[in-house]
Amino acid sequence: MPKHKEPFNFHPKTIIEPFKIKAVEPLGFTTYQERLQILKKAHYNLFNVRAEHVLFDFLTDSGTGAMSAEQWAGIMRGDESYAGARSYYAFRDAVHGLTGLPHVIPVHQGRAAERILFSFVGGKGRTVVSNSHFDTTRANVEHSGAEAVDLPMRDALDFAKPGPFKGNMDTAALKAFIKERGAKNIPLCVMTVTNNSLGGQPVSMANLRETYAICRANGIQVFLDIARFAENAYFIKLREKGYADKPVREIAREMFRYSDGCMMSSKKDALVNIGGFLALKDSVWAEKARQMLILGEGFVTYGGLAGRDLEALAIGLDEVLDEKYLQYRLRSVEYLGNGLRKLGVPIVEPPGGHAVYVDAKRFLPHIPPHKFPAQALACALYAEAGIRSVEIGTLMFGRKDEDGKFLAAPMELVRLAMPRRVYTQSHIDFVLEAFAHLARGKSKIRGLKVVWAPAALAHFTAKLGPA
Repeated sequence: MPKHKEPFNFHPKTIIEPFKIKAVEPLGFTTYQERLQILKKAHYNLFNVRAEHVLFDFLTDSGTGAMSAEQWAGIMRGDESYAGARSYYAFRDAVHGLTGLPHVIPVHQGRAAERILFSFVGGKGRTVVSNSHFDTTRANVEHSGAEAVDLPMRDALDFAKPGPFKGNMDTAALKAFIKERGAKNIPLCVMTVTNNSLGGQPVSMANLRETYAICRANGIQVFLDIARFAENAYFIKLREKGYADKPVREIAREMFRYSDGCMMSSKKDALVNIGGFLALKDSVWAEKARQMLILGEGFVTYGGLAGRDLEALAIGLDEVLDEKYLQYRLRSVEYLGNGLRKLGVPIVEPPGGHAVYVDAKRFLPHIPPHKFPAQALACALYAEAGIRSVEIGTLMFGRKDEDGKFLAAPMELVRLAMPRRVYTQSHIDFVLEAFAHLARGKSKIRGLKVVWAPAALAHFTAKLGPA
C-alpha cells in the first residue's frame, strides 16, 4: 500500500472536528421581543446580558472553550496543597519546556500578569511600545503612569487589503521612535501574537527576530503576549518560507527565543477556563514580580489558582500544539470569514486565527464614529438572532484629548471570537443566515450614545442608549 501523509486518499472540503462530543449544554433561545427588552435593560451593553439569554456567544474566546477528557482527568488529580503542590511543578515544567524561560509565575488570568509586570516596569515618564496593545494591556500600562504606544505595520489598518502577517511591528517606526524618545525611557516592547486588536493577525518569525535584535541593541526587553501563540505558530508554518515542514511545537519554541519573557492569559491557547502566567529571564524582575504576586494573588506556587487549574493548564499547553486541532481551528474561522465575504459583509482581511472581525465602518457608513457604529451593529446582531459579539472600536478605544475634544478610534470592528472546541459547522451556518438578514436591512440600524461610563475600560460597564 502507498504511504500518504494525509489521512485520506482524497481531499475533503468539509471541516470535521478532530474530536467527538461527550457532554452537551443547552442553548439560550429567546424571542425577538424578549431580546429587545433584554438589550434595553442591559443599557445596550452586551457585557450586561445574562448568558442564558444568549444563543451563540462570540463575546470572547477567553475561558469559553471546552476542556478535553484528559484535562478533566487532570482536574481530579489536582494537588490542592497551599505551598509546593505537585500540580505547580507539572505546570512549571510545561511552561519552561515550551518557553525555555527560567522563572515561571502563575496568576489567575492574563491581566493579573500585566498588572504585576507594569507595577515595576511602568511609571511616569516611561513608554511601552507594541505592535498593538490590547485593552487590558493598555489600561495596565497607563494605570502605572506610563504611555502605551502602538507601532503596527503600515498596512495593518487597511482592513480590506489581505496580507500574510498584518500583525507585524513596523520596525522602521520602532527604530525612529527609540531614537526620538531615547532607549532609557522605553523599558519594554510587547509583541502580541496574534495581534488581537487589529484582527487576530499573525506576526512573522522574521519580524519577531528583527524586533528583538533592535530592542536588544538598545537595552530594551521584549515580552510576548502569548494568549494565542499556537495559532500564530501555525500561521508561520502555513505562510512563512522555510517553516512548512517544521513541527508547530518547534516553531513555537523558536518564537520564544526572540523574547526576554512572556505573559499569558491561559484562557485562550491553553484551553482552560481560568489561569495565566508570567515567565521571565531576568531574575531581578522575577523577584519583584513574586513579591507583587504574594501581595495581590497568592503564594508563589499557586498564584490565585487551584491545583486542579494548574494541572489542566499544563495539559492544555500540550494539547493546543496538536496540528490536527490547529488546522480545524483556523479552517473554522476561515469558513466564517469566507461566508461573510460572500454575503458582501466587509471583514478584516484575511480572517484571523481566533475570530472574524466585521468592519462596521464600511458596513454601516451612515453611522459616524461618535455614535458607535460597531456597538450598534453588535446590538443589532443580538436583537435579530441572539448572537453576542464584542465591539472593538470607539467605545473600547475612543478618548478625549487634554482640551476635551472627542477622539475616535482608528477602527470600528465587531469581533466574532470563536470559543475553542464548542460550536459546529451548522452553528456557523446559522450565524451566516443571521448576517444575511442584517445586511438586507442595515440602513435601519441606528447609532448609540453613552449615558454613563467609567474613566478606564469603559466598554465593560458603560451604559448606552439610542442616539
